[in-house]
Amino acid sequence: MGRLDGKVAVITGAGGGMGREAALLFCEEGARVCVADVDAEAAAKTAADAGDAFAITVDVAEPESVREMYEQTAARYGGIDVLYNNAGISPADDDSILVTEPDAWQRVQDVNTKGVYLCCKHGIPHLQRRGGGSIINVASFVALVGAATSQISYTASKGAVLSLSRELAVQFAREGIRVNALCPGPVETPLLLRIFGDDPAAYERRRIHLPMGRLAKPREIVNAALFLASDESSYVNGTTFLVDGGLTAAYVTPE
Repeated sequence: MGRLDGKVAVITGAGGGMGREAALLFCEEGARVCVADVDAEAAAKTAADAGDAFAITVDVAEPESVREMYEQTAARYGGIDVLYNNAGISPADDDSILVTEPDAWQRVQDVNTKGVYLCCKHGIPHLQRRGGGSIINVASFVALVGAATSQISYTASKGAVLSLSRELAVQFAREGIRVNALCPGPVETPLLLRIFGDDPAAYERRRIHLPMGRLAKPREIVNAALFLASDESSYVNGTTFLVDGGLTAAYVTPE
């Protein structure tokens, strides 16, 4: 018996990183999965590797694209039980507020904030038809702490996801719909590794603040998402679900 037997999950940003790991793990645990990504080739590869899954190209910032993603999933599998809103971007031109231009700000907000809004707006009716379900919105530890090495729009977007998740958790709780914000610490994904680039000092500057002395592996974050998607978390709602290795608890870390 898998922990997600009989459940249908839609995972955005599933072409790589944590989204890909989620698709693989959810299928291992018995779910049928819509692998959604803006990169059609990456989505197709994940779906092929995952098992009972299919790929769809989606732009989470476009309402029609999001609606189509859910409609195709419901038509294929008969309904939807889990929304895993994972898609996000962190481009190089999102920097200090003093240098980040309005177009760079808006590009991040469109994907990270508007994308979660649209996925919830058009996904919740499908959960209502099932009589309940689980929504996992990927926020971040940066929604809770500040950083001198700023990515101002990314940070603001994750704070918005956190607040949005709480609001929805309260609004839809009595319909059997649980909404939680998954807040990873720094994770060893292509997105983060691109930020470090070829500069080991950039990584070391961050590593010294990590109580466990390392980045998280994608599977370590996705294991938490598996719990939130499963019936094991049936009374977990409206949480800031931190999986950060103790980072937000730290003042002085071990040498």
